[in-house]
Amino acid sequence: MESVFLLLVVLSLSLLITRVATVALTLTGLSRESARFQARSAMTGVGFTTTEAEQVVHHPVRRRIVMLLMLVGNAGVVTAMASLILAFTNPVGAGGWIMRLAFLVGGLGFLWALASSAWIDRQLRWIIERALRRWTNLDVRDYASLLRLAGEFTISEIQVNDDDWLADKTLAELELGREGVLVLGIQHVDGTYSGTPTGDSRIHPGETLLLYGRERLLEELDARRSGPEGDRAHREAIVAQQALIQAEDPSRR
Repeated sequence: MESVFLLLVVLSLSLLITRVATVALTLTGLSRESARFQARSAMTGVGFTTTEAEQVVHHPVRRRIVMLLMLVGNAGVVTAMASLILAFTNPVGAGGWIMRLAFLVGGLGFLWALASSAWIDRQLRWIIERALRRWTNLDVRDYASLLRLAGEFTISEIQVNDDDWLADKTLAELELGREGVLVLGIQHVDGTYSGTPTGDSRIHPGETLLLYGRERLLEELDARRSGPEGDRAHREAIVAQQALIQAEDPSRR
């Protein structure tokens, strides 16, 4: 009977560790569904090769979490198998076998009910998240993944020169948002930095803009010069952006 109890304890600890790892992975910016899948995969040693797995491997904090899960998972599997073998190989009578089997089935059913309970999941998540935020430093976001920087989008710095189309205009006048470009910040000539600048912010020569958008468009914007040609390129970029928006969301046509 002790071996059956040990098996249930090992399974309980495995469930708890998987929950902790899931919450820890979500604190690094991974979605809850992806975090749960990767935690269970690492704990069981399945090792699915997916794009989500690459996001874990290339992120240092996530990689450490998964490596610990693999070590704990291997030890847990060995212990669980040993306990299961001992539970049903020790010489006992028919009554003992039935009692052990009933205890095992009842324990597994109880663990399944706990694992499936949404209320318990919320309470455990709240407790684990508070503990991790207090005693660890896991809030390391994978910004490259969140901003889709692996695709056609990128973050770029553009230094503004005297003859640039961007120079001596406010952000409201530039209307870069209509082109599909977001201004994340402005590095001023005096060394100060303005994050999330407003439309009243005026761009002066010598300043550096931190921009987010499609790489091709940012390259064109960096080469855009003042005058009628620059204004025409701006209008063409707006038209192209509207076409992209309509292609991605037909309801906005």
